[in-house]
Amino acid sequence: MTHTMRSTKMNLINEDLARAHIAARLGEAQDLRLGHRIARARRLSRRAERAAQQARAALARSL
Repeated sequence: MTHTMRSTKMNLINEDLARAHIAARLGEAQDLRLGHRIARARRLSRRAERAAQQARAALARSL
């Protein structure tokens, strides 16, 4: 009986550890996705700013 309780307790501990690892990995993945989205938004913003600057320069040349 005691052996079964210990075995069950060890299994529960292992399951808790596995859940903690999965949660940590999911958190890391979310952080990476957020970082990629932020980097992409910055790139797109810089590209849009360059395009706007080129359009302003082209307009100034045409006047």
